[in-house]
Amino acid sequence: MITDPELLKHLMAQGSLLPKEEMLEVAKKKGSLFIGIPKETSYQERRVALVPETVSVLVANGHRVRVEAKAGEGANFSDRDYSEAGAEICHNREDIFKCDIIFKVAPLVDEEVDLLPGGQTVISALQISIQPKKILQELSRKKVTAIAWDYIRDESGVFSVVRTMGEIAGTTSILVAGELLSGFNNGKGMMLGGIAGVQPTEVVVIGAGTVGEYASRSALGLGASVKVFDDSLYRLRRLQNDLGSRVYTSVIQPKVLAKALMRADVVIGALRAPLGRTPCVVTEKMVQNMKRGSVIVDISIDQGGCFETSRITNHDQPTFVENGVIHYCVPNIASRVSRTASFALSNIFSPTLVNMGNKGGCKELIQSDKGFRSGVYMYKGILTNEVLGKVFGLDYKDIELLLMGMK
Repeated sequence: MITDPELLKHLMAQGSLLPKEEMLEVAKKKGSLFIGIPKETSYQERRVALVPETVSVLVANGHRVRVEAKAGEGANFSDRDYSEAGAEICHNREDIFKCDIIFKVAPLVDEEVDLLPGGQTVISALQISIQPKKILQELSRKKVTAIAWDYIRDESGVFSVVRTMGEIAGTTSILVAGELLSGFNNGKGMMLGGIAGVQPTEVVVIGAGTVGEYASRSALGLGASVKVFDDSLYRLRRLQNDLGSRVYTSVIQPKVLAKALMRADVVIGALRAPLGRTPCVVTEKMVQNMKRGSVIVDISIDQGGCFETSRITNHDQPTFVENGVIHYCVPNIASRVSRTASFALSNIFSPTLVNMGNKGGCKELIQSDKGFRSGVYMYKGILTNEVLGKVFGLDYKDIELLLMGMK
């Protein structure tokens, strides 16, 4: 037994009397992250990668966050909000891209790639269908580690960002349709939903994935009559179970779908293609037979659309009328509710970034977290995405084999 008070005090200060597990915790050191948040320059992209509340959490954990001036104004966050959260407000765009980790919403463009000194980590969306080859080659030359946040999986194997943005798009599509049915928007003057004694609005949802599920939820919540079509019986069963309500469901058969469209007041296009163009399942003739003043919201338009009459619109001029039917075909529907979407993104990545710091950095998190690793499409300049490699004829290596070779 130690009786000398001075020796006891000295040993306690050094942690010598702590259990071994506690000593390990005391000795553990975190890696300090240096994160840059640039202002989005993509057309009508109003989201921001991190909200001030998440910046505050990161700064409290010992990390540096540098935010470009006015980066959050599209989501109604001021520079003062970020400054009070502990971020460094930067007026020189070049300084943002000197940070170790660049975190943004839209994919990198040529000008942003040129600003990268090299060796950094970039976390952003990856749009394979429009990804330029020369950007990949330049990222490779600069030894950049690039991570697509839309390919990162959570603990259950779900693409959490894709699902969250799908929830937003599905819910918002019904709100948009409700506005377009209004008589003050050249609609039929109908309320989307149903009240006692009045026939409910008929909504057809094409696609039973996350977007279709949340569009159906919102329509049912308003009291509308909902019919859901999909080419997968499994997804239709899953949707019914998740909704907890027996809605009309059918596999996509042209005659059955055409009949439903003739009666519909609102049609939501929510089909997704794993790769390439969305199948066009609604012909122009089907649209011609729809009721005048009815509404089409084609959420699939970013993959080509599932209506033959669809063409891309934007948030400034979101609609056009074709065959007497109002079409809404804005690709980036989440930017319509940019503040909500920004909070959703931050809620996903706040624990991820904190965990990254605890692990010691991005490299350590890639090695230890399989779900995060699935988002890596370039590691220190080496392409690791098979699809990109085959599409552009570039050499690629499997990320698992690459990491094993580096151990």
